[in-house]
Amino acid sequence: MKRLRSLLPLFLLVGIGLALFFSGTLDRLRPETLSQEQMALRQQIAEHPVIASLIHIGVMALAISTGIPGAVVIILAGGMLFGALHGAVLSSIGVTLGALVLFFASRAAFGDHSHGSAPALVERLRGGYQAHPVSYTFFLRLVPFFPFGGVTVALAWLRCPVWLFLLATAGGGSVMTAIESVLGAGLAKNIAQTGKVDLSLMTDPMVIGPLIGVAALSLLPIAINRWRARKADAGATPPST
Repeated sequence: MKRLRSLLPLFLLVGIGLALFFSGTLDRLRPETLSQEQMALRQQIAEHPVIASLIHIGVMALAISTGIPGAVVIILAGGMLFGALHGAVLSSIGVTLGALVLFFASRAAFGDHSHGSAPALVERLRGGYQAHPVSYTFFLRLVPFFPFGGVTVALAWLRCPVWLFLLATAGGGSVMTAIESVLGAGLAKNIAQTGKVDLSLMTDPMVIGPLIGVAALSLLPIAINRWRARKADAGATPPST
């Protein structure tokens, strides 16, 4: 019974996430859908800025805490409706709060790990985390190559300190959130000019710039692996006489 109670928060979050994902709620926040109501929504935000900001933070936190895929559309929507800077701040707060909820729910569910073997993602991340816990945790939050919710659960399993998880999520996670918010603002600007979402977006620096940033961060693991391999080869080469 005690074991079931510890698992209940995580099961509840997963259930909410599945309901959100299959209900199609996130589809209403996609750029092509949001563009049809963009002006009306911006008017409501201007009339009720505090309430609108709190709603965005709450929706963002809920999506992240459930670990559902596709939460990026909420960040894009924040950039489109609130602007790059304001949207990035609101989304970062929501992402951090949601990640903390999922982190604590996962820690409560996992307990002391005596009930089973580690998940596959944990095994993939364990070596790097144990060797360099601080830098590796920031690395995981900075690089979009790793699933955000999966990393949160894995760090909870690895018993990452709360202070480190919070700093890495608020700091490293905010970089990606800022890039995606700028992308959302760029989409809003182009939709306002053309009235639609099409390939002409790719000529706008506010759109192509964030995409290049995401691509560069995605290539970071490859660059680091190559650097480590060269360093290892150099260390293994005997000095010439």
